[in-house]
Amino acid sequence: MAFKKDAKKRIMDHRRKLISAQNSKSPITEQYRTLRTNLHFTSIDKELKTLMVTSTGPSEGKSTTAANLAVVFAQQGKNVLLVDADLRKPTVHYTFNLTNTSGLTSILTRQLSLDEAIVESKISSLYLLPSGPIPPNPAELMASGTMEQFLENASREFDLVIFDTPPVMAVTDSQILSNKCDGTILVVSCGKTLTEEAIKAKELLVSAKANVLGVVLNNKKLKNPSYYYYGS
Repeated sequence: MAFKKDAKKRIMDHRRKLISAQNSKSPITEQYRTLRTNLHFTSIDKELKTLMVTSTGPSEGKSTTAANLAVVFAQQGKNVLLVDADLRKPTVHYTFNLTNTSGLTSILTRQLSLDEAIVESKISSLYLLPSGPIPPNPAELMASGTMEQFLENASREFDLVIFDTPPVMAVTDSQILSNKCDGTILVVSCGKTLTEEAIKAKELLVSAKANVLGVVLNNKKLKNPSYYYYGS
């Protein structure tokens, strides 16, 4: 009985995480569309091909934001690749109910090609690349020449590549990847992320020469207590 309850809870958690795919009329989904529009405005002069999503610390909503952004961009008709580049605590395979036996690390270690590793999701135009087996050297893989080659190949194959990356304050992986991407979004959680932590995270990204496009405020309460939203 306990096992069934746990399984049901995991299914419901996944549905909440992918609300933009489950409920197109939700006010939360509308906020993701607003964020999508704002990103379009930031890339008028240069097309946004690679986008990194990170946070200051754990459990602030960066993976949820990355997944739902990927969904709303795909719903707009773009061919989108969502990459789980959190090679320490990956979650994309949980969110989309995939196995994680192969993925980004398989490409970076030259075991599989991009075409062999990607998975087509149930959402039209959205493709997924799980993290693959967790490596002993995540930061080194991020800084490798094979990562540069992967970015080049993925940008050529897809309209938009979205990277879900580890928290900035926890490890250096995100800083390494941030200056290789066209833009970076920092996710903070209302009532949880300390102001000084958010400032420090932004400073770390800027020092890494990241193009910080903006900050997403997560878990901000609305006046109507039955809803919460993700706002930029």
